[in-house]
Amino acid sequence: MSIEPLFLWCGVLAGSLFIIVFLIEGMLRTGYQPLRQPVSALAMGSRGWVQRINFIITGALMLPFSIGLSVSLRAYGGSFWAPVLVGIYALGLIGAGVFVTDITGMPKTNPGMPKRAVSGVLHDICSLFVFIPLFLAFFVFQQLFVEAGMYGWAIYSATSGLLFGLGFLLFARSFATEGALAPVGGLIQRITIATGWLWLSLVAAHLVGVI
Repeated sequence: MSIEPLFLWCGVLAGSLFIIVFLIEGMLRTGYQPLRQPVSALAMGSRGWVQRINFIITGALMLPFSIGLSVSLRAYGGSFWAPVLVGIYALGLIGAGVFVTDITGMPKTNPGMPKRAVSGVLHDICSLFVFIPLFLAFFVFQQLFVEAGMYGWAIYSATSGLLFGLGFLLFARSFATEGALAPVGGLIQRITIATGWLWLSLVAAHLVGVI
């Protein structure tokens, strides 16, 4: 029996696990404001280990999924960049779990520029290796689906990619400033994350043959 379907199933399940964990943690964490604060802020504090493990486990699940892609996409003419981008995305998730953010998403009590912790800066760098590769992956898959004549999947991939990119820009700005979007920065981030994970899960399910 080929191990490829098992690797692809990792991609189907990872997104649901990640979202369920951070939603439950957001509800259980005393003083945490899901509408305003980033998901990464759940990695702070005494219960932070839950979200840190969430990052690491979902990243670890996406690594075999990226390997499975290198085989399953041969039916679409093959792709070098699709598995590479998903693999980088997976490593970014693991790094985001290893290095804890120092950005709470809450209003700053000190109007000056606070000194960033090294872990927080490294977390931000790892986060770029989460969001940027996934953004590019939407359009790599779009092209694969176009070449395969699967225009519905191509449109879905491109639309999701544009929404994901816009969401990233909006929530990044909301966490950096105290503008009009700040009170809903966490909500925008969660919608953006869910958009990405839903697309990944559905693509994985399609490659498995479930849909």
